[in-house]
Parts: sequence; C-alpha cells; structure tokens
Amino acid sequence: MNLEIKEYYNNLASSYDINRFENSYGKFIDSQERLFLSNCLKNINSNQILDLGCGTGRLLEFANYGVDFSQNMLEISKSKFPEKEILEGTVTSIPFTNNSLDCIFCFHVIMHLDNETTTGFLSETHEKLANNGRLIFDFPSEKRRKLLNFKSENWHGANNYSLDEIKKMTENNWNIKTRQGILFLPIQRFPVLLRPFMLKVDTFLCKTFLKEYASYLVIELQKK
Repeated sequence: MNLEIKEYYNNLASSYDINRFENSYGKFIDSQERLFLSNCLKNINSNQILDLGCGTGRLLEFANYGVDFSQNMLEISKSKFPEKEILEGTVTSIPFTNNSLDCIFCFHVIMHLDNETTTGFLSETHEKLANNGRLIFDFPSEKRRKLLNFKSENWHGANNYSLDEIKKMTENNWNIKTRQGILFLPIQRFPVLLRPFMLKVDTFLCKTFLKEYASYLVIELQKK
C-alpha cells in the first residue's frame, strides 16, 4: 500500500470525521451508503462481518471486525468501539484466515488504488470469504467523470470504473447481486436547507438506468 496514502490518513485522522462527514454534504453521502449497506446486510444472518478500511469507525456499527492500515485512524475507531476486534492490515493483506468471513464491506478505499491493487483486493477478499460470502464496495463512476471531463492530479480519488469493467474483473469468481449509484445530483450546489429533502429524489435516480452517471457506484458481489 502506498506509504504516501498511509501518511496522509495518519495526519488526517484527528479531523477526518468533522471535515468529511459532519457537514451536510458528507451526511448526504453517509445516509445513502448506510441505506444501501443496511439493505444488503439484512439478508446476512451472521456476525462474521468485516469493515475493511474502517478508518475512524464511521460504519463499524454494521460490522464485528474492522481493519485499516492507518494506526492513527485505528486508535480512533478503537476508542469508539472498544468491544470490537479492530486490527491493522491492508486490502491485499487481511489478517483473517481464509473462508472465515461472511461479509466484507469497503467504502472510500478503491478510489485511491491502482488497477493492480484493486485486482489484488478482489483476490484477497475472495479468499477470506466463506462460500457465498458477500463483498460490498464503492468506486468513482467512470461515465460520470468522462461526462464532466474530470481528471485527478494525484492518487487521491484517482481510480474509477464502469460497471462493465467491474463485470469483466469479477465474472470468474463473483456474481453481481446489487448495484446502484451514490450522489447523482450536484448536491453541493443546492442550498444546505434543501439537501435533506432531496435525499429521496437522489436515491431514486441512483437506482434507475441513470445510475452510472452518479458520482460513485456501489456494488454487492457474492462469492462463487
């Protein structure tokens, strides 16, 4: 894992929650991700659930285990959830035995990885999941970025895919169960007071044929 990314998140840890998810924009994304995750997990009757790239523990309430590569992030997540097993690791080196987990979810991580590491992530999670285990993760939408002519200047949020690319990468080892968009409307351009009321509209659009034009895509895979 890139040491520059690790240093970035170690330095950001103390202000991460406030800067990223305590404002109306971050809360909007958080609400959509939580809804998608809740809908997926309600069909999984297991406590063998891992939040991979758990960071400061924003979504750890949905999991029994957490893994991250930033020691400073881990300290914060451990202070929030002292009863949970939270370990240091990476998306290509998960500190659990093979076939031991029933679900792994991973948010706001793939966006920073190159294609080789993403392939390694898919292989590693496949090994750690039990038969028919579920993998849930998000990634920036290639079609949205092409539409807006977006180009990242460094590693931060640089990786993106189309659903067709993900299908090709996963067709041998995974079945696609669910997929939708996250953040279709340019919500940051709307008045803050209107944003909570627009959540249902945005979420609806993210489930239609327009989903690939949302900012992010989130997908649920089942291990073959």
